[in-house]
Amino acid sequence: MHTYVVLAYKESKYLEECIKSVLNQKYKSNVVIATSTPNEYIYSLANKYHLKVNINPNPGKGIGYDFDYAISCGMTKLVTIAHQDDIYDYEYSYQIVNKYKKYPTSSIIFSDYYEIRENKNVYSNLNLKIKRILLSPIRINLLSKTRFGKRLVLRFGNAICCPAVTFVTSNIHTQDIFKCNFVCDVDWFAWEKLSKENGKFTFVKECLMGHRVHEESTTTEIIGERIRTKEDMIMFKKFWPECISKLLNRFYVKAENSNNT
Repeated sequence: MHTYVVLAYKESKYLEECIKSVLNQKYKSNVVIATSTPNEYIYSLANKYHLKVNINPNPGKGIGYDFDYAISCGMTKLVTIAHQDDIYDYEYSYQIVNKYKKYPTSSIIFSDYYEIRENKNVYSNLNLKIKRILLSPIRINLLSKTRFGKRLVLRFGNAICCPAVTFVTSNIHTQDIFKCNFVCDVDWFAWEKLSKENGKFTFVKECLMGHRVHEESTTTEIIGERIRTKEDMIMFKKFWPECISKLLNRFYVKAENSNNT
């Protein structure tokens, strides 16, 4: 019913820890690897844990295209893109599958998360507090089923952590969920697209996975270059007039700075 697609890129020193976490689950899911950068390091770990490696036949188009390819590698109703730097707690897939059984019309099911900074689990900081406030409406079952409710949790920023999301592929009627020219906000772009379609956004309030924040991460690099600020502005304008979008964007930069503190 559920597959983890571990999205591997080059030679991450955290890849093996990610693989171990998705194999060590209360609910035993399928696990495969997807990559646009095949190399001996990835193959050696795949062989060690007896995992299939799926090679993207069209590499280099962008992060969004890599994500869409990864989803296509999962041959089950539920697919989680496991980012190579992150880890999943023992009950992640168990609770996700149970939520799906309770809410089978969901398009995405996602959990709360904690950050991993310098090998320490951080459950609260400014960034996480803001995101949890933004997600408050989705806790109301009635709102999480409506276009208004789904867009409400997105209009003030991207509060949904991409690696914490499981896609209910049978309820998503497009193969281009992430397809765009963005570098960073590909996930916010995807949630905005899905918010206009049928399907509930189902939230699991427990922190069930850890998102690693470190100097080598793509997120940190992008924030340093302020690419995200430009893309945030584009996304805000999908929900607000330009004058309000500018105000929100200035505020959101403060949350970005949490990534470097």
